[in-house]
Amino acid sequence: MILARALIQIALLVGLAGSVQGDEFWGRKLAGQPTQFILGYGSLINSASRNATASQPIAAIPVRLSASFGYVRGWTIRSPSGFTSLGLRRRGADESGQSINGVLYPVEGNDMVAFDAREEGYERVEVPLEKIEAMSWQRLPEHGNIWVYIPVVPGQEPGVGLPLPSAAYPILQSYLDLVIEGGLEYGADYAREIVASTVDWSAYWLNDRPLARRPWVYTKDYAAIDKLLADSVPHFKDRLYAEPYAAKYLLQTHQ
Repeated sequence: MILARALIQIALLVGLAGSVQGDEFWGRKLAGQPTQFILGYGSLINSASRNATASQPIAAIPVRLSASFGYVRGWTIRSPSGFTSLGLRRRGADESGQSINGVLYPVEGNDMVAFDAREEGYERVEVPLEKIEAMSWQRLPEHGNIWVYIPVVPGQEPGVGLPLPSAAYPILQSYLDLVIEGGLEYGADYAREIVASTVDWSAYWLNDRPLARRPWVYTKDYAAIDKLLADSVPHFKDRLYAEPYAAKYLLQTHQ
């Protein structure tokens, strides 16, 4: 019986090894090994959000971007619709380095064009493979190009001279929910690491959830998200519903 079990285990291992080396990558059947990858660190962590842009569902693995890459994750890019989202900015001379967790996923066909269009206001920058650390059993790609989207201001290098949240461009709770819900796909510790490795939190924070005063109706993880934010984030107590936010900042000029 023991010998039979051992033979079965060996056969399974051989079969798995063959599939990884052959036509399977992170659980997906492919015609060949992918050569282009994107590292997502904001809304792209969320599978549903990522798959809404891709031509077909994309498998991703959790990874960390080394602090030696020289950037920090912060609230640094303003959307034309009027909010501030997450971006990477150059680390300041007085800031300590910190790794940034995110996800790595392959991009095939015309999907790179679609993701470039989605990430308007960002520039796609290549990341050396040695700056990436896997956070799970899945292996990193051995070949190809890894890209990350970094905000860019006209006339500046990517990640330099970026604006922070303002009254006219607040942090939106709905966007933050999307990011943290994506993090929870990989566990509570992973989601907590997203928050801990994000800087530039602001009092300009709008609670725009659908039925924000009854969040359980549409935001199933609202309790876990709010506890995580309350325990870890400065300015959480400054978060306001739409009416109090408008009343407090109505007289401020748009910046």
